[in-house]
Amino acid sequence: MEFLKQLVLLASIFFFSFGFQFFCYGVCFSSPALATGPDGVPIKDQIIGLANDPETVEWMKKVRRKLHENPELGFEEFETSKLIRDELDRLGISYRWPVARTGVVATIGSGSPPFVALRADMDALPIQELVEWENKSKVDGKMHACGHDGHVTMLLGAAKVLQKLRFTLQGTVILIFQPAEEQGEGAKQMIQAGVLENIEAIFGVHLVHRYPLGVVAGRPGEFLAGCGSFKATISGKGGHAANPQNSIDPILAASAAVISLQSIVSRESDPLDSQVVSVSMIHGGTAFNVIPDSATISGTFRAFSKESFNALRERIEEVIKAQAAVHRCTAEISFEGNEHPSIPPTFNDEKIYERVQQVAKEIVGEENVELSPRFMGSEDFAFFLNKVPGSFLFLGIRNERTGATHCPHSPYFTIDEDVLPIGAAIHAGFAHSYLSDSNTDSHSF
Repeated sequence: MEFLKQLVLLASIFFFSFGFQFFCYGVCFSSPALATGPDGVPIKDQIIGLANDPETVEWMKKVRRKLHENPELGFEEFETSKLIRDELDRLGISYRWPVARTGVVATIGSGSPPFVALRADMDALPIQELVEWENKSKVDGKMHACGHDGHVTMLLGAAKVLQKLRFTLQGTVILIFQPAEEQGEGAKQMIQAGVLENIEAIFGVHLVHRYPLGVVAGRPGEFLAGCGSFKATISGKGGHAANPQNSIDPILAASAAVISLQSIVSRESDPLDSQVVSVSMIHGGTAFNVIPDSATISGTFRAFSKESFNALRERIEEVIKAQAAVHRCTAEISFEGNEHPSIPPTFNDEKIYERVQQVAKEIVGEENVELSPRFMGSEDFAFFLNKVPGSFLFLGIRNERTGATHCPHSPYFTIDEDVLPIGAAIHAGFAHSYLSDSNTDSHSF
């Protein structure tokens, strides 16, 4: 009898310690609309308010400017990683480091399923900044010319928002700070390190000058092209240019290959299936009167579908080898160099895309959400999308008043920092919405 009394007492303690919290979650979050948090304030309003808090906005600007002043190239992001870890420590957010050499993976929420991931890339470019302002790059020949300093800052902003709302998260948010996007290697190495383990969905953003400040754009399905590069070494027999009959001319073979490669897209591909083959480098010879032993040609190829991408790769190899053979040469072709590895097409999952669109409309207004055309640019976020459903989004920064009009990879590239709270809110809103609605059909938050 005494044992039963103790058992009842323990059960009561358990209920009041833990069961009440579960009861609150049931009351506050069982509705598909997920309109309010435990305090009765709509989650959407809380996220927007926290992201736009003046102290948070000023903090994000300071973080972004520190990152911009100290750009680091792929797999060299040691100080960048330290800054991220220091901010996560101040926010009380746990993380793993190093991941894929310099990457950081942080965790917010219950630690239990479902798991949703948010990703930001960290690396800069080998470009000399020509923008004159007080926070100009302090490192000669290196610059954040693709907005990755903004990406990191927006994800840290989302981390701050989600940490304050952590008791309303019905699952776990994984924050992926990824190195070496520009090399096309960072995402692959993060995946190899296990960052996608148990992840159900993933989301990423890229700042673009194509759209005005605060306008978001994306599309379901095919979004960005797959990118491949090739390098062909064509070998012949060198000799004096005055006696070409005694040589086997690799320059002639290379020239014929370059011309023949242009027919792949113009005469073999469906005109409605956008593809590109571009030869952008030719090297051969050291003197005007010497036929060299070899010549090299290099270039890129792009397509939106895996089938077209793989078909281009096969035909590039066939054409170069055939043209080399016609001119009595041999050819060796490499498609998997460390500098420019193949990146698959970026393909947005339709359901995740719809959720992203709904969240974006709640934050920036329906009039600022657009359907994007497909682009021939590539993103190594595609490696994540090959593993788990997800969506990639463009976020506009163009503002003539602030000079944010130049394209990425330009030495004059800059962003309008008013985009930072917008991006932070979209990241946080997507993660919260996904976790809250993971067992319902609702797309709101």
